[in-house]
Amino acid sequence: MSLAAIRLRSRRARRLRVGLLTLLGLALALLTLSVGQSVTPLPRVFAALTGAAQDFTVSVLRLPRAVLGALAGACFGMGGVAFQTLLRNPLASPDIIGISSGASAAAVFCIVMLGMSGAAVSLVAVLAGLGVALLIYALAWRGGVAGARLILVGIGVSAMLQSVVAYLLTQAPSWSLQEALRWMTGSLNGAQLGAALPLAIALLICGGALLLVQRDLEALRMGDDMAAGLGVRTGVTRLVTVCAAVALVAFATAAAGPVAFVAFLSGPIAARLLRRDGGLLIPAALTGAALVLVADFAGQVLLPARYPVGIVTGVLGAPYLLLLIIRDNRAGGSL
Repeated sequence: MSLAAIRLRSRRARRLRVGLLTLLGLALALLTLSVGQSVTPLPRVFAALTGAAQDFTVSVLRLPRAVLGALAGACFGMGGVAFQTLLRNPLASPDIIGISSGASAAAVFCIVMLGMSGAAVSLVAVLAGLGVALLIYALAWRGGVAGARLILVGIGVSAMLQSVVAYLLTQAPSWSLQEALRWMTGSLNGAQLGAALPLAIALLICGGALLLVQRDLEALRMGDDMAAGLGVRTGVTRLVTVCAAVALVAFATAAAGPVAFVAFLSGPIAARLLRRDGGLLIPAALTGAALVLVADFAGQVLLPARYPVGIVTGVLGAPYLLLLIIRDNRAGGSL
């Protein structure tokens, strides 16, 4: 078989897997719209979506939740895999290195100490996520940013921010405690379609920027010198990737809270599904959306009690994190 035929076969196989991943996401979305504390037949779901019938449960309760969950998962997935690719380390995920913690700490501070709510809290969370990312990058800079050093700095900053959040919760009055807790765990409770619009815009703009530099980003896997030899503008690629990925994660955290481990898991799962064939930005976004939808469905329907989506993803992601650290340690890694 010729090289051209092998490449064509590989591209077709990749398109098939991405298509199946897309269909899986759509099927999960329909499942969350149809099944809950009560079951709504699919014909009635389609009628409610097209406006042919009115259904409060589907249109008001379940649709905003599914849309917000899918968009937040896509943002977490794409932002997470962008960091992991740029730093060539699966631990280099925004929720591991403290970016999500920065947004959460700022949001809890605004709620508990300033009495803020709604869009103002979300705006502060986005700005705080960007600010913490800049701080971590500056602290890790030593004539350049090594992946392991940035991860260690990020973990330290994240620990300090989590301590701040814990202190703020001890000061929180009872009427704001529930809202503050959402920013600790991640939840889709009370989701509204209006909150999904900024997330969709962020995904369109920042996701589009990442897709524009995806080939250069993949080239950076071989190292800066090799990428520069191939004509990649490494500085521009790093700047665009960091800014776009941080913005995606910050907007997702502002909309749904720090849904644990979605950014961390989406890239590795997508890589296994596609056998690391080509760029992972879109597959990771689809995987992230599927993870959030599955976790939210499990937390609301399958488990004996209702749990926020962040609790379920945390239970799924923590064992993988431990396995990754153990495997890296056995291989003689630095982390």
